[in-house]
This record gives sequence, C-alpha cells and structure tokens, in this order.
Amino acid sequence: MRDNEHKRGVSRTLVNLLFPARCPICDDIVPAAEGDVCLGCRIKPQYIKEPRCARCGKQLGDDTKLFCGDCVQRKHIFEYGYALYDYQSMRKSIYRFKYGGRCEYAKFYARDIWEKLRDEICLMKADAIIPVPIHTSRLRSRGYNQAQLVAAELSKLTGIPIYENLVRRVRKTLPQKELTAQERQNNLKKAFNISADVVKLNKTILVDDIYTTGSTLDAVALELKRHGVGTVYFITLCIGEGL
Repeated sequence: MRDNEHKRGVSRTLVNLLFPARCPICDDIVPAAEGDVCLGCRIKPQYIKEPRCARCGKQLGDDTKLFCGDCVQRKHIFEYGYALYDYQSMRKSIYRFKYGGRCEYAKFYARDIWEKLRDEICLMKADAIIPVPIHTSRLRSRGYNQAQLVAAELSKLTGIPIYENLVRRVRKTLPQKELTAQERQNNLKKAFNISADVVKLNKTILVDDIYTTGSTLDAVALELKRHGVGTVYFITLCIGEGL
C-alpha cells in the first residue's frame, strides 16, 4: 500500500515538473507548495453574495430590494439561478478558458461553485445538469464547449446526472454581447432544439459561463418546458452588469 502511494506521489511530481500547473486566475505557473491558485490571486475573485437578486442572482446594493432592475422590467422563463463571480474580477480568466484553450480551468471553477453554492444547489433537488450548447461550427473551431466542461465537473461533485446532448443549438447566432436586449431575444428564436424525450425530468440546472441579460438561458428554458420539464434553474460562472 505504501509503495503504491509512493509511486503515485512520484508520478504526480513528475507530471508537475513536465506540465506545471497554471493558476486559473492569472495563468502564471503555480509553485507546487501553493496548490491550485497563486497565493496572491486568492483574494482577486469577487464572489456574488447577499443581497442578490432573487431571480438572476445579481449582486444588489440595497438589501430591501428583492429583484434587480433588469428582472423587474422583464419576465424570465427560468425560475431562478446563481452566478459565482462578478464578471469584471474574473473576465480575463473566463476569456482564456473560453477562447484560449485553458480547459483545465473547468475543475477549479466547478470546485469553487460547489464550495460556495453547495446549499443552494442541494435545495434545487435537480434531476439533471444541462450545459448550454454552442453551435457545431463554433465547436469545431474552438474544440470544446466551455459550459459542458464545467457542467461535467459539477456533475461529478454533486452526483446529479449530466445530459450533454439533450439540447442542441441548431441555428448559428450572432454574438450576444454585440446586441441590445431586444436583439438578443430575436437572435435566439428557434436557435435551440430538444433531441430527446425529457418528460421524466422535473427539475433541471442549466450551466453556462456568463449571464448578461438571461436571454440565452430563457431560450433554452423555453424549449425544455415545451417538452415537459417543470422547473429550470441555472448556475453561471459570472454575471455581467446587465442592461
């Protein structure tokens, strides 16, 4: 037993020497003694805390309010959800993860979600975790779906099954960040399709990287509910300032 543990320790050391881990926040190489994140980076993420919007989870500055301005003005299809980070504090990290091939960040993000939002996720009592899909053309060019990577790691931690191929993105849409709120909604019409029977799923958690106005999550939630899903929650890595 001790010999096996020693061999595994030696193997990990060799892997760290050949492929040193990079900090998921600053992307510098992390000294082995510092763990997954640089000591100096541990205070950089700004976590969304109470008071937060009861619908989209956005940070509120006034604890007498229940909803943010965005959610007061528009009705969402999803029930509610949570974001882990304030976008500005983690935008460079998310950009590298999404466009720079840093797939290994997914494990860190999922662990952070589970550590900070464990109680909230358990209260959802979800039957499934569903990553928000990207179009096949983007999947080919990027090589991966960043939401799927986080969803897969979160599924391992929570024990909630992941349904990777349940929802398909059948129409290539314009980047949401370039559009107004109304344009976002129009852009996503008929963009998603359900590829299987989901009647057996009652409560689901959608996983995505960034929440801005919730239009993408609403579009997926609408399709899920059309096919029999009763309740749709969500978890995202970051939340933007909204409109």
